[in-house]
Amino acid sequence: MKTKSTIIWLVLALALFAFICFWQNHWRPAAPVALRLLPGLRAAEVTSVEVTPAGALAFRASRTNGVWQLEKPFRYPAQTAAIETLLTTLEKVTPALRITAAEVGAHKNSDTDFGFDNPQFRLDLTAGEQSWHLLIGNKTAPGDQVFVRVVGTEGVFVADVNWLQFLPATVTAWRDTSLVDATAAYDWIVITNGAKVIELHRDPASRLWRMTWPLTPARADSDRINRALQQLRSASVLRFVTDDAKADLATFGLQPADLDLRLGNGTNLTAGIHVGKATAEIPTQVYARRDGWNSVVTVTNDVFTPWRAGVNAFRDAHLLSLTAPVAEIEVTGTNHFTLQLESSGEWQVVGEKFSVDAEMVRDYIRTLAGFQVAEFRKDITTGTDLQNFGLTTPPQTEQITLRSAVGGTNAVIVQLLFGTMETNKIYVKRADENYVYALANSDFTQLKTHGWQFRDRQVWNFSETNIVQITSRQNGKTRTVLRNGVNSWVPAPGSQGIVDPFALEETAHRLSDLTALGWVERNYSKPEELGFNPKNLSLTVELKSGEKLAMDFGMELPSANTGVAAVTLDGERWAFVFPPAAFFYVSKYLTIPADAP
Repeated sequence: MKTKSTIIWLVLALALFAFICFWQNHWRPAAPVALRLLPGLRAAEVTSVEVTPAGALAFRASRTNGVWQLEKPFRYPAQTAAIETLLTTLEKVTPALRITAAEVGAHKNSDTDFGFDNPQFRLDLTAGEQSWHLLIGNKTAPGDQVFVRVVGTEGVFVADVNWLQFLPATVTAWRDTSLVDATAAYDWIVITNGAKVIELHRDPASRLWRMTWPLTPARADSDRINRALQQLRSASVLRFVTDDAKADLATFGLQPADLDLRLGNGTNLTAGIHVGKATAEIPTQVYARRDGWNSVVTVTNDVFTPWRAGVNAFRDAHLLSLTAPVAEIEVTGTNHFTLQLESSGEWQVVGEKFSVDAEMVRDYIRTLAGFQVAEFRKDITTGTDLQNFGLTTPPQTEQITLRSAVGGTNAVIVQLLFGTMETNKIYVKRADENYVYALANSDFTQLKTHGWQFRDRQVWNFSETNIVQITSRQNGKTRTVLRNGVNSWVPAPGSQGIVDPFALEETAHRLSDLTALGWVERNYSKPEELGFNPKNLSLTVELKSGEKLAMDFGMELPSANTGVAAVTLDGERWAFVFPPAAFFYVSKYLTIPADAP
């Protein structure tokens, strides 16, 4: 019995092979068919595509307003790109040849031989009142072409097989694996995590997020929220578990869900995602379901980690965000000063004549903008609370106001009130909020507290070629070195010591263009607190103009390889931190040892 069946199949195979060989040798026309397979097809006009793979159920997708959606065997978003790629390719398919109806009819078993009695695919297309029905049969003997019948059109076409790669074998191949629409815009989000509900809204003008529940309102961490949204937009469905509308959602942890995300724009709910428990097979994946669809899917749990956080994780941890360029800084408290940006683009300290170091001002603003909340201390405060935190008006420490316009009472960007300082923190509050924050003391102490600290750090600026001599005084002794030219230095008459002319030339160069690391004190009344005493090193640099520039040295700062020095500028004494590189040369080549004669 088995031998007989084998012989029958062998005879049929040989008959099919003989037919194909005969067709290739005698029916092939001299020139290829120039017409398209579907001459009236326009991919952009197609509104419905139904595919029936051999031995499988048919599935259909429809297009509405440019969006494709699966309609059969269930409703679910479809992969628009995959469908349109098929249609665009199909629109351009040109048959290699056409077998006429007469030639097909002359062959008794044509449907079987061409593969139309059990086609690889049935393809039905609709565009308005037009429709096309295709049967995709067997491949030709070499395997690079395929027989195609267009129902209603006489004959059989032979076309290249490459376009078949865009025909899906299952409905899953056309299912949209996106968790949410990657192009959708959202301006509100509601997060429900058990009993916890968080509502976020984005300001249409600033594009910054704010929390509207449970705090009303509070600045939100826009960067965190935008990153979490981007992660959500990039997330893909890993597996389609069930499409049964009657499935027991509780078994997936979806009734009720562990986490609910609702995202919308204006008055519209754009996307709703419900997240269940982890899958037993892969604990890093969780069950999920989208609003409006019956399908239960699996998604990597990492996608939802940012949304499971507590309320404070969604709050902006920065004390301020600069919504406009700063033109005025007013500091009130123990020391009151105001910095203003002039029309020339230069900064000035109101009431002072010295030039301001613009980079110092920019650093001050950057420091403020970089402050991170160490603790959200209290969200609902009373007058008594503010008094306990040292945040009554005026605050215990100081108040900093940033304005976008000089003297603009309506141009306040932010106003910060700093209160009680404890061991590791200081309390701070924004004037436009009711919340009290704690800031690390190490952050707050970075801020300059006096207007004079913003003075331009240039101490001297002249060419070393203008130096006539440098006199050192230390431990009751005096030494003077004379400059006779480039790299030419000698001891003055009566001065002793070995002179290194090249080293002294470099020392003179660094003194001539002297820039402080920072100002320490102005018109100080207790020089001994800064390490100044008559035995310390002092220098006098005499120039060709006859001008004499004097400098005293105070305490050393070993950890910074430098020390404190003082000069007279505009009739006032200014103490500053000496630049380390210049300090090295001064210490090595201009000091007088205690045991020197």
